[in-house]
Amino acid sequence: MKIKILIPLLSLAFLQACGGSDDDSQPAFKTLSGGAPLVIGHRGASGSLPEHTLESYKAAIEQGADFIEPDLVLTKDGVMIARHEPMLDGTTDVATKFPASRMSTRNVDGVPTTAYFASDFTLAEIRTLRAVQARANRSQAYNGLFGIPTLDEVIALAKSEGARLGRTVGIYPEIKHSTFHADEVRFGANVFEEKLLTTLHTAYGNVASAPVFIQSFEVSNLQYLNTRTNIKLVQLIDADDVKDDGSMSLVAPYHKPYDFVVKNDARSFADLLTSTGLDFVKTYADAVGPWKPYLVKTVNDGVERTGDATLTINDRRVDGSTGVIELAHQKGLLVHTWTFRDDASGYGFADPKAEMQYYMRLGIDGVFTDFPATGVAALNGIR
Repeated sequence: MKIKILIPLLSLAFLQACGGSDDDSQPAFKTLSGGAPLVIGHRGASGSLPEHTLESYKAAIEQGADFIEPDLVLTKDGVMIARHEPMLDGTTDVATKFPASRMSTRNVDGVPTTAYFASDFTLAEIRTLRAVQARANRSQAYNGLFGIPTLDEVIALAKSEGARLGRTVGIYPEIKHSTFHADEVRFGANVFEEKLLTTLHTAYGNVASAPVFIQSFEVSNLQYLNTRTNIKLVQLIDADDVKDDGSMSLVAPYHKPYDFVVKNDARSFADLLTSTGLDFVKTYADAVGPWKPYLVKTVNDGVERTGDATLTINDRRVDGSTGVIELAHQKGLLVHTWTFRDDASGYGFADPKAEMQYYMRLGIDGVFTDFPATGVAALNGIR
């Protein structure tokens, strides 16, 4: 079986190295479709502007992103807003607008967390907040300038900017902490998912061709969505870190989908990328979204590669594909990976453009990046 898979891939690599083929049936890329991989603006153009703001999303579109990614949480009155986590502390000025008495302690995927939670604030209160840059090493010049958008506003922006530019701009919403919203906040099972589908079906129709992917780190909500929509679904795959031997570190709460924890399901995130695991994912999803170290073999050989004169995990030698991309494609699943950052080099790469090109040449179907312009440049460099 491996020979049958490898021969076409090797043949394609040879033809591409020699400048292509006169055979128009040969795909230009090793993606599942043979088309170019997607460039996805991770939280917008979050490397330059505060994440999950209309301004960040617009910048990502202007830089050439095919899709923009709104992570979604619910307000107290059940409105979907774009935030990376249910906690508002790190990405907004909430602490300057509301007293500490508005903080609460909640169980977030098994971790007791004291914070300002979006679910404790109405949309009207959220409207008074302004976004701040979450990463200290990035520009703080835009702190306090931009508001917190709703999903409706993100969709409107994607459509209007797409019309202005004469191209389709997709959206890639993530349901954040489905079990948390259902049980801890007590919205109820699948209320979040139904709200999302109502909005998406109204905006795009209930069709697989919609320029939309719905993603989640949990499984049960994706299985439910699979019975309710034709929109494409993506199973995200997490981990805690990479061990010295190159294997993945799986430490709670990053070891398995949280609904698996609740149900005492023994399977880990890594188990979902085995042949059996991918067969399971295929029963309800169209794609997998693994953290990028799952996709390449890395070795700590003591060589400093990133140019900062210190030996860190980012200096690991990269020794090719782990086979996950190829296996997922064999199962008919797309593979989208995350996150590429200009200011945080990946394993074995000093150049973020070269890092993305490496994954693109392996056959990745989409890349999440905080710097969409770099993703577009990487893609253009290998077309």
